[in-house]
Amino acid sequence: MGTRPLHLSVLFLLLVAAAWLAVAEAKLVANYYRKTCPRAERIVTDVVSQKQLSHPTTAAGVLRVFFHDCFVSGCDASVLVAPNVFARSERDAVQSQSLPGDAFEALTRAKTALELECPGVVSCADVLAVAARDLVVMTGGPFYPLRLGRKDALASSPTAPDAELPLANSTVPRLIAMFSAKGFTIQELVALSGAHTLGFAHCKEFADRIFRGGSKGGGAAPPHDPTMNPAYAKGLQDACKNYLRDPTIAAFNDVMTPGKFDNMYFVNLQRGLGLLSTDQELWSDPRTRPIVQRYAANQTVFFADFARAIGKLSVQGVKTGRDGEVRRRCDMYNGHPVPRG
Repeated sequence: MGTRPLHLSVLFLLLVAAAWLAVAEAKLVANYYRKTCPRAERIVTDVVSQKQLSHPTTAAGVLRVFFHDCFVSGCDASVLVAPNVFARSERDAVQSQSLPGDAFEALTRAKTALELECPGVVSCADVLAVAARDLVVMTGGPFYPLRLGRKDALASSPTAPDAELPLANSTVPRLIAMFSAKGFTIQELVALSGAHTLGFAHCKEFADRIFRGGSKGGGAAPPHDPTMNPAYAKGLQDACKNYLRDPTIAAFNDVMTPGKFDNMYFVNLQRGLGLLSTDQELWSDPRTRPIVQRYAANQTVFFADFARAIGKLSVQGVKTGRDGEVRRRCDMYNGHPVPRG
């Protein structure tokens, strides 16, 4: 009897949170800029497409920034705020240190073009959402509809990314717990992981898988993670042999079709060609393995599930009304250098 009020209070808070999220999402509409900036989406598409053509890693970078933004405090462009002498931001977090400059440059170009046509109208959060969607499509992935009208955050936490984002060596149970806390199912976790079909990772993020020395149990430890394809591991060892001297050395997530958004990521996992341990463990864990098999066998199914999952991600924790603003520059707040809240 003594714990019942607490249970009721928790339930009440969950219902309030769900109602608040529903109200926030309801303010997002597909044609949000129809009257105020009718060419908004076309401008973003044109700018980021040109950037992708000149720098083919842009798509992966923007998609990664989009995930970082939405998974930490919601899709509110808080990840785009640059630290300054007054305050730190999400960009200071360890998890943010490797976010690619190509992505930030593409988003800056798009926002600049929008400000020339429709000053103070299109939020950076919407720019990021549209850019990520269009670059997925441009690299061969599925189109998915977007509702617009997000506002930009009034604060950016330097500690939240390290607390809320998965690590390169996170276990499947840890991943499931983290995604579940954000309202995502195991299937949606696996589908969103398929975004690793694009992009690359620095050697330091998987060095512990390919450079294993010393002894264990009285015998020599294997030179690499035994779940890795031996030839693949050897190639990575050769490519990353100088990574301690040059931390910029990296490898593609998908060694087969690195610049194409397809289902090869899942095919690779079946062959021991997963780059990060978080990738390869999706094949090892009995809860995620059947989903990997399904997506490896049927790209159409993967695309459909990915489109639904990233659509759900795109409205995670959105800010509307007075909870945010439309920044004139994506890397700084409007007229208040010290973040509010």
